Amino acid sequence: MSTADRPTPPDRRRVGVALLGCGNVGAALVGLLLDRGDALAVQSGAQLELTGIAVADPSRPRPVHVPTELLTGDAAGMVADPSVDVVVELMGGLEPAGTLVRASLDAGKPVVTANKALLASPAGMALRALARERGVDLLYEASVAGAIPLVRALRESLTGERIDRVLGIVNGTTNFILTRMASDGAAYGAALSEAQSLGLAEADPTADVAGHDAAAKAAILAGVAFGYDVAGADVYCEGITGIDPALVAFAGRLGHAVKLLAVVERVTAAGGPPAASDPGELSVRVHPALVPTSHPLASVNGAFNAVFIEGEAAGELMLYGQGAGGLPTASAVLGDLIDATRNLVAGTTAPAPERTPARLHPSAELRSACCLSVEVDDEPGVLASVTAAFGAHGVSIRSMEQHDGPASGRARLVFLTHLARWGALSATIEDLAGLDTVERVGPAVPVLDVPVPEGGPR
Repeated sequence: MSTADRPTPPDRRRVGVALLGCGNVGAALVGLLLDRGDALAVQSGAQLELTGIAVADPSRPRPVHVPTELLTGDAAGMVADPSVDVVVELMGGLEPAGTLVRASLDAGKPVVTANKALLASPAGMALRALARERGVDLLYEASVAGAIPLVRALRESLTGERIDRVLGIVNGTTNFILTRMASDGAAYGAALSEAQSLGLAEADPTADVAGHDAAAKAAILAGVAFGYDVAGADVYCEGITGIDPALVAFAGRLGHAVKLLAVVERVTAAGGPPAASDPGELSVRVHPALVPTSHPLASVNGAFNAVFIEGEAAGELMLYGQGAGGLPTASAVLGDLIDATRNLVAGTTAPAPERTPARLHPSAELRSACCLSVEVDDEPGVLASVTAAFGAHGVSIRSMEQHDGPASGRARLVFLTHLARWGALSATIEDLAGLDTVERVGPAVPVLDVPVPEGGPR
């Protein structure tokens, strides 16, 4: 068939897209929209037209060419513009992003966002309810694990599955740091500095290394996988700043890798897995963990992310890929934008079932074996006082190693405990920190699932 004989493609609807924010992800999205316009029209069923880009400083240089006529400082005016059909929010933070997203939804305009802090806040819960009420999409694939299609898989492919547990590495910065500590014996500070020099960590890395970023993502996963509203502030959160090379090396000799995990799982009031007919309580937490090398998550290294899903019928699944970066995250945003456009053209929306408040399981009642590093004065009688603190709270020690400390006259003790309540472990740490001969106490790092060898390190 010659070109002249081919049927003329049908006219496509024009869909105006407003972009709020043009940082690394926003700029990458602009590049994709401008470079792939015709292909995106075929995929979405409409011609996507970038109508404006709201930025704080229109004169600031951008990492990609952005037509200057699209830039504006009037985000509210752009959202209200009747030529705008879909709003993409990539500003981050709670405000003014929250107000702008609300205005968009109130006007019946679908919103695509990567704003995990907003989504994991009480305001985010209200925005999801507003989107349902208005019958418009609020899509946020890029908020959890960058390019990994996790939210869509849980919301659609696994919608009929009873999910028992979701756990994963959802922060690339901390995974890079822990990988360097394991592979090269690097100290935490040196590994963090390397991550910053490579652009993997911010100048102020607190949100990543303290676990707050992962906690917001865990809260979002609690909603998508389990149907419960959970705020990021309600997530038990322990970061990696207390992890030292001795503990990482000890874990390696046990056949484990140290990873910062986001965990959302069903448990009973007594702490075990519930029966199939029992929804149980929900444990939502972020903390370092000793992951057996036999587990797929143990081999996820560098700045990559991976999420492991355990379902009643589907069994075990793992999704792996780039969890951050401008282009990978923009890819997830673009996927949501195409979904929102398709739904808009078809007059429908993505699934958004109503959520209920979660019955959260107290973290103090969880039980696991744990690894703990203690820096002490290297003198007679210290070990006896340290082990007495464990015994006072019913925490049984399975094995212990002693290493030279970071300074003369200091020693580092690394303990592995038997199964213990997290509340008892917290009380033990508090008592240890109060001893005059103890200089520093690291966090109690739980051992994930598989029992460690009874004989200790091998």
